[in-house]
Amino acid sequence: MSRSQVKPFQSSETFANPPKKVVKFTGIAILVLGFSNFIWVPLSTSFGRRPVYIFSQLICFGSSIWRARAMTYSSFMGACVLNGIGAGPAETIQPSVIADIFFLHDRGFWNTLYWVFYMGSLMVGPIIAGPMSLHVGWRNFWWFNTALIAVSLIMVIFMFPETKWHRLHPEEIINQLKRADEKISPAESTEKVPPGLTGADKLGGDIAQVPTHGTMPDLSAQATAERDPFLGKGTPSKSQWRLYQPNAHPFKAIAMDLWIPWKLFAFPIVEFAAFVTSWSCSSFLTLNLTQSQAFAAPPYNLNPQDIGFMNFAILIGAMIGLATAGPFSDWVSARATKKNGGIREPEMRLPAMIPYVLIMMLGNFVVAFGYEQKWPWPAIVVIGFTCAGIQVAALPAMVTTYAVDSYKPVAGSLMVAVTVNKNVWGYGFSEFINTWIEEKGYVPPIMTNMSLITLWCLFGIV
Repeated sequence: MSRSQVKPFQSSETFANPPKKVVKFTGIAILVLGFSNFIWVPLSTSFGRRPVYIFSQLICFGSSIWRARAMTYSSFMGACVLNGIGAGPAETIQPSVIADIFFLHDRGFWNTLYWVFYMGSLMVGPIIAGPMSLHVGWRNFWWFNTALIAVSLIMVIFMFPETKWHRLHPEEIINQLKRADEKISPAESTEKVPPGLTGADKLGGDIAQVPTHGTMPDLSAQATAERDPFLGKGTPSKSQWRLYQPNAHPFKAIAMDLWIPWKLFAFPIVEFAAFVTSWSCSSFLTLNLTQSQAFAAPPYNLNPQDIGFMNFAILIGAMIGLATAGPFSDWVSARATKKNGGIREPEMRLPAMIPYVLIMMLGNFVVAFGYEQKWPWPAIVVIGFTCAGIQVAALPAMVTTYAVDSYKPVAGSLMVAVTVNKNVWGYGFSEFINTWIEEKGYVPPIMTNMSLITLWCLFGIV
């Protein structure tokens, strides 16, 4: 919840609290959200994505009602904790769904689309909350939020079939064929095996790698459809609409998913993705936490509605990021693949980060020095806020796509590692940034955060 949303609490009799205490609503929810995924991701791996989405939305629905009816600071904080638990899958499950249903060369675009819609909801929130809190009261905003969650829950139940199922590996296919072949006696078999060729050889034998240069099939949509006439014509089976998917070894799968995120912290690629995502998102969080503090004070003296409308600039930036980042990173990766003889490596999409790192630096400079030196607000909003929207749509999507491409079988656990890192930093940043600004001004915290983003992005060279 942004500062423009919580500002009405400061002037109300029930929630008369200083900014530092009000911002804790955001910080605590962020912290709980990150660690709640140690519950949700193992459940999604064991029983499917669909039950996790349904039950998490039910929790969010209840927490939203609780927020609308909360009468004390402690009660509202309890609703924030519950909301953090329910909102966890929003940050971890969708990359797994994308990996479930989209091919490698398309994931850059779809991951960017996910990040834009996810971060875009955080941008739209203040745009709606500011005017509503000013004209009809903040409680009505939470009733409106409750209605939106109800609609989302209905859509998940009736429009989201299960995407997770076990795909047979080549070795498993060969073993199945061998077992089937063993059931057929030589007398019953009518297939002639050439002299010197054993049944194992016929069914696969040793798998040898061969160069793909010059042997890559045409992967255009038309050529692929001609080879597979059923492509794009399937419909979900009845089993995909079950409440959950049966699992022969649920406790083993849950135990593995509780351990794997911690193990992944030792992998440099995961750390790279986690750090870039964490600090890129904190650049956007900075605007949420400081916009009221900066623009409600002289010489601007803006009301919550006007401050909320400034988030349109961030949203427009995110749309620019959506239109450019996913297709651009896929194009960079495809071009490098062609030069590499048809062999694609996950790292091939990383050079696409360069222009967005430069945009991130520009945006942070404009916001930090604009706030500090009281520049005209259009310059801060149009340039600084828009750049923040572009980079937060692009950089996290690129690095998480890179990490998922590298470790697709553990995409869910990977996103837990990324989310925990991001949300622990987000909680800490929300705790100290306002005090730091009061003591040192806007430039030191914002420039420090920008320097850290740049540092982590530079590890992409390594």
